[in-house]
Amino acid sequence: MTRVRGNDYRVLEVPELGSWTPRMSVSVIIPAYGGQDKLDLVLEAIEKQSYPAHLVEVVVVDNGSAPPLRAPSWAKLIVCESPGRAAARNAGLAVASGEVIHWLDSDVVLTPRAIEAHMRWHHLAPYLVVTGYIRFTSAPAPARLPGDLESAFEPAEPHAWIVDLVERSDGLTANPTRPFSLHVGGATSVNAALVAAAGPMDEELILGQDTEMGYRLAQAGAVFVPEPQARAYHLGPTMRMRDKAPIDRVSHATVADRIPAYRWLRSHPGRQWKVPFVEAVVRADEGGYEDVRATVDALLAGTVPDVSVTLVGPWDVLDRDRRAPLKDPALDLVLLQGHYAHEGRVRLSVTGDVDPAVPYVLRLPAGWTPGEDSLARLLDIAKDEGQGLVNVLLSESGEGVVTARLERTAAFARARVVLEPGEELDDAVDAVFGVRWVEGETYGFARQARVPLGRRGAYRARTEAQAEAAKLRAEVERLRGQVDRWREESGKWRRSTVELRREVGTLRRQLAAAGRVQQGLRAALTASVRRALRRRA
Repeated sequence: MTRVRGNDYRVLEVPELGSWTPRMSVSVIIPAYGGQDKLDLVLEAIEKQSYPAHLVEVVVVDNGSAPPLRAPSWAKLIVCESPGRAAARNAGLAVASGEVIHWLDSDVVLTPRAIEAHMRWHHLAPYLVVTGYIRFTSAPAPARLPGDLESAFEPAEPHAWIVDLVERSDGLTANPTRPFSLHVGGATSVNAALVAAAGPMDEELILGQDTEMGYRLAQAGAVFVPEPQARAYHLGPTMRMRDKAPIDRVSHATVADRIPAYRWLRSHPGRQWKVPFVEAVVRADEGGYEDVRATVDALLAGTVPDVSVTLVGPWDVLDRDRRAPLKDPALDLVLLQGHYAHEGRVRLSVTGDVDPAVPYVLRLPAGWTPGEDSLARLLDIAKDEGQGLVNVLLSESGEGVVTARLERTAAFARARVVLEPGEELDDAVDAVFGVRWVEGETYGFARQARVPLGRRGAYRARTEAQAEAAKLRAEVERLRGQVDRWREESGKWRRSTVELRREVGTLRRQLAAAGRVQQGLRAALTASVRRALRRRA
């Protein structure tokens, strides 16, 4: 299986349209509420697709229309009473049988080769998300689908933000931070196995279900492909084009809890979120109470507030009816359980399973404490370089090597898809994202307990830092004033030097003139003396 590194799908050799043999089936799921006239055009466009009809399944989901919607006999028509596009899509997904799921809105008309343009990618790898290019037309919907869609629906506007995202990330290949934003429900296709791994759409969300599902697809290992030859026309503007600001206001209020990659929506310095940015996993049964507590408290006191800790241990076998607690062989676990019972950022787990929506997982042995900025520095490596795994060498001795690991969930998910028999998982991660080793001491990890900076201590340190900063700013201003005075004095000296030069020049000229006069007088006196001597002789 061809391996895509990061999101650089260019290693896949996609065939030319019409020059290959399709074999995979696709289910086109169309949620609809009213708009029978537009739905008829959408279905007519599907009937005219170049992709083989026997490989195309169409599922129309009537989301409570009155009167009920109609569909041709070759399409499945089901009813979903639960309101909302997410519920309707999930209802269609439940009855779909295709190897690929193609989301399509009931007002999006596909050009004749659109499905083929999508499907040629899915024949190359089982972890792709392909999105077509939609143009928004203001032309009135015709009674029948015209033969030339371009002449009927142009001029039309492009999906501007998608075009911009693709252009500024070199087609989503240049380590984009949010390629999952390309997952829009209007004209996107996804491998069915990838959808099963990510899970259905979140029906609790009011808006933003497409993007949130796109994020979970990325976490499941997806590669996102923009396909300009999969073209379609949207009949009329979208709701977002009409009301972007209020839609963003509603969407951002709820997706922030579910999409950690949207860092700008998580600007609060201390609050918790449904899906943390980092989940730190620490074995509670491989160290004593003091060691485990030192590690956990150091993690929670770091500069990355969006972090949760999972303590892994046999919590299910602890005796609830203890008579001699000091002699309990599991006393350290009991102490940890009691110490973190009411800390919302710490979870006790028997298995150590982590929510696959968490983008990064840090695995750290008990007793090793990161510095305040250690985790942030590791995240910078993973994000800036696109690494799938950052290994931290903590110690090396005759007893073995001790390491910590920062794992990118999406990288490990894709590595499991492409893993060859007998291959190490870390090697597959290295192939699809990359692996980096760093020195623990260099990144602030230490093998001793640290006292985390508490709230008051942090406030005091911040106040002192602000006072020191103000002091330094005052000193800078003083030095700037001194420099200005020196410049002014230097200007005076330059002006004085010019005046002195002028005076010296004047004196030199006067001295030269006096010398000439003196020379003339001397010559005249000599001549007079000579004349007198002649007369006397």
